Amino acid sequence: MNIFYWQILDYFFVIFHTFLILFNLTGWIWKPTRRLHLLSLLLTGGSWLLLGLFYGLGYCPLTDWHFSVLINLGEYDLPYSYIQYLIERLSGYNFSAQFIDNATLIGYLIALALSLYFNFFSPRKKNSKK
Repeated sequence: MNIFYWQILDYFFVIFHTFLILFNLTGWIWKPTRRLHLLSLLLTGGSWLLLGLFYGLGYCPLTDWHFSVLINLGEYDLPYSYIQYLIERLSGYNFSAQFIDNATLIGYLIALALSLYFNFFSPRKKNSKK
């Protein structure tokens, strides 16, 4: 495959994966997206844990695919964490892997708690007409 194809795939993964991460963190905010948000979080957590049993804790197929693209573009020495890679690529900052892993887990757990609350436990407003 030519380099142009790999570059297109690289940009696709950066955009798609970034939007998925942002959706996983904020999808609970909008009522119409709450169920999809919870599904996305469950799939993400399932990947991290269930697929993680076979490929390593925190495994994400999107990261695996994107890193394969990057290797084909000649990039090596990629971090284990996609979040760490993304922050460094987009901002130039290089945070410690432990800090990124902790922040990622905390962000995920907060988003999951909020999603569960808004999907199952928040009080429903009743249409009251006077």
